[in-house]
Amino acid sequence: MKQALIDTDTLSYFLKNNQIVTSKLNNYLSEYGFVSMSVVTYYEVMNGLLYKDALKKIEHFESFVKLNRVIPLNQEIAKYSAKIYSELRSKGKTIGHNDILIAGTAISLKMVLVTNNTRHFGLIEELEMDNWAV
Repeated sequence: MKQALIDTDTLSYFLKNNQIVTSKLNNYLSEYGFVSMSVVTYYEVMNGLLYKDALKKIEHFESFVKLNRVIPLNQEIAKYSAKIYSELRSKGKTIGHNDILIAGTAISLKMVLVTNNTRHFGLIEELEMDNWAV
C-alpha cells in the first residue's frame, strides 16, 4: 500500500467513530504507524471544531495530531496546486482552493489521497485516490 494523505472528510468520519473508516485507518496504522494530513486539513477540522465550540473534541483531535504527521505547504506543493487550478480552469471546471492545495500535496509527495469527495477530486487526472468510507 502506498502512503496515504487523509482528506478532511475521512478524518471527520474517523473522529466521529465511523466504524468502516476507523477499521481501515487502524489497518493503515498497523502498516505505517502514522497517518499524514495536509495543514489545510488540520485547518479545516480545527475551524469546524472551534466554530462548534467543541472543546473535548478539540483535545481529542490535538492528541490524534500529535501522534501523526501534518504536512506544511511549501513552494513545490504550491506549484503543483497552481498547475491543477490552471488545468481545471482551462477546461471550465473549478473546485475550492483548499481541495486544490490538498490534492497538490498528495501529488507532489506521490501519495494516495484518501477521500470520500470523489466528485471534486475526481476532476484531477493525475491524482490517485482511495475511499475508506465505503
